[in-house]
This record gives sequence, structure tokens and C-alpha cells, in this order.
Amino acid sequence: MNTIKKYFSKCILAIKHILAKNHIELIGLRRRPAYEGEKDRFSYQSKYHQFEIKPEETVLDVGCGAYPFPLATMLVDLYIENTVHRQEDLRTDGKPFRVADINQLPFEDKSYNFVYCSHVLEHVDDPKRACTELIRVGRRGYIETPSVMTDVLFSWAKGMHKWVTFIIADRIVFFEYNERLIQGTRNPYWGESVFSRRFHPLQNVFYNNMDIFNNSMLWWDYFNYSVFYLDGRMEHSKFSPGNYQP
Repeated sequence: MNTIKKYFSKCILAIKHILAKNHIELIGLRRRPAYEGEKDRFSYQSKYHQFEIKPEETVLDVGCGAYPFPLATMLVDLYIENTVHRQEDLRTDGKPFRVADINQLPFEDKSYNFVYCSHVLEHVDDPKRACTELIRVGRRGYIETPSVMTDVLFSWAKGMHKWVTFIIADRIVFFEYNERLIQGTRNPYWGESVFSRRFHPLQNVFYNNMDIFNNSMLWWDYFNYSVFYLDGRMEHSKFSPGNYQP
């Protein structure tokens, strides 16, 4: 048995040498490693942003879903059960939780020191209302949405996302998806490769570049928004220091 194992080991090494010499890579020969951001979002978000939240501060997570913000003191989500918008089970991690709509948050003005909203705004019907509610209840906060590259490569936006977004300075820009762009590449290869249980080089590409596969921004007092609709309508906020009341 040992002789057979040694023989096969030599064969594998020889094959690897030949493949490497010819710049050929065999994919899926080993299990995938663990990646930051695979089971939570905070692990990669904290690499790119300094949240600087004090222990005594109140923190609201709007749309906690399956990835609650670990520094939150209150969680809200529109859904308890899984939906087309969230196919993973709701998690609260023992934190206070309320069912609430981002368009009508049941909290007083500026009642939270920090408002966290990750992977929610791309789903909403009314970005203007959602953004003004975040500004209304929070003194500062964080927003994150998937980039157009993510939606297009994974081809998962159709039936789930309504907006493709960009962040420029203190402004999040919403473009209403058209029928073609929302379909993405119409190919499952990217998603199957990234989420495979076996190693694929695209996993490194995705998990090591979460800052470009997502749009994200910390904000203080307010942030601005622009919304572009398919029918040609446009809406723009003009908040400024001292003038950010919705």
C-alpha cells in the first residue's frame, strides 16, 4: 500500500511540474480556504473603515437580515421569514429586534448615535424616502450596496434588486435597472466558482477585493442622494452642513 501511495505521489508531482511549466492550472483539486467576509460582513468592512463607535453609543442596524452588525444595540428588518430579498435565515444574535420598514422607522429624530444599513438600499422602491429616514434617525452612520460589477457577474439582481448604485463623495447615486442590465451575464459560472466548496482562483479575486465589489460610505450628520429613473425623472438632495433636515 505504501509503495502505491509513493508511486501516485510521484505521478502527481510530475504532473504538477508539467502543468506549472506550461502555465496550466487544475482547478478544484483542494478544498476552499476560509475567507473574510464569507460568513459575515463586518470582517471585511472593518478593514476598509474605522467605525469608531464607543461602548455607550446607541447603534441601529436597519435591515440586519442574516448578517447583523456586531456593534448594534437595536436591530430592525422588514421580514422575519425568508423572502426573495433574503434567502438566509434571520439572525439577531440575542440583540433587541423590531419588525420595521426603512421608509417609516419607528424612532425619534436623531435618536441613534450610529445607523448601519448594509445591502438594503438596492432593494427599496423609494430611495429618497429610505435615505431621508436614515438621516432622520441617525447622527452618523454607514451605508453599503453591491456594486454593478457584483450584480452583473453573479446575475442575481433580477427579481431582487431595483437599483444599481454608485457612491461619489458624500452622495449615493441610484440608477433604476433596465431590463437588460438587471439580467447580468446570464451565466452561473461566476457564482458557482466563487461559492464552490472546492478552491477556485475567482474566490481570491472576489473575497480579496470586497472594497470594489461593494459601494460603501461612512457619513456624519447627513449624506446626499441622486435618483435617476428609467422614464427620465431625476431627484437630487442638496443637504449641507447645518441644512440636512429631511
